[in-house]
Amino acid sequence: MYDPANLKKLAKFGELAPAAWEGFLAFDKAAMADGVIPARTKELIAVAVAMTTQCPYCIEIHSQRAKAAGCSEAELAEAVLVAAALRAGGAVTHGTHCLK
Repeated sequence: MYDPANLKKLAKFGELAPAAWEGFLAFDKAAMADGVIPARTKELIAVAVAMTTQCPYCIEIHSQRAKAAGCSEAELAEAVLVAAALRAGGAVTHGTHCLK
């Protein structure tokens, strides 16, 4: 299912639904820009979320952006393990539905 070549098709959204696509791009740019939370930290958050949603496109893109923003492999590893802990914690707490 994952094919990095599909990323080249993103521009087609701009052709087919230009207003919505431009709105998405503007929102994405604003959300990921430096703010109270620095952009490099936002990229680590994005990596963790991408691990949780298991989106290979997002994992690749945000890992590259995090590295470009100066994040180390150690920081990426911790972000991945935070995501793993949260995902596992969710499974455990949802597991309480199985108990009487």
